[in-house]
Amino acid sequence: MKKKYPKEYIGDEKEVLIRFGKNLKYLREKAGLSQTEVEAKADMSRNQIGRIEMGKINTSLLNIVNIAKALDVDINVLFELPK
Repeated sequence: MKKKYPKEYIGDEKEVLIRFGKNLKYLREKAGLSQTEVEAKADMSRNQIGRIEMGKINTSLLNIVNIAKALDVDINVLFELPK
């Protein structure tokens, strides 16, 4: 059965963007890739990964799918809640 989280636990929109960005940065660094390398592998424009990592932009679902592929991770890892 899926665990349901109250809105207070998930956070507001800005917190979600920041958490997603932190997860992305952690996974990118763990993979030993630069922002530019992930952008190239995910077919994204210049500086977009940096802006996502800082929580500055709300990227599209298709970009998230491409980022997960570029990092060779399951998409849900990018959305993990803090433990």
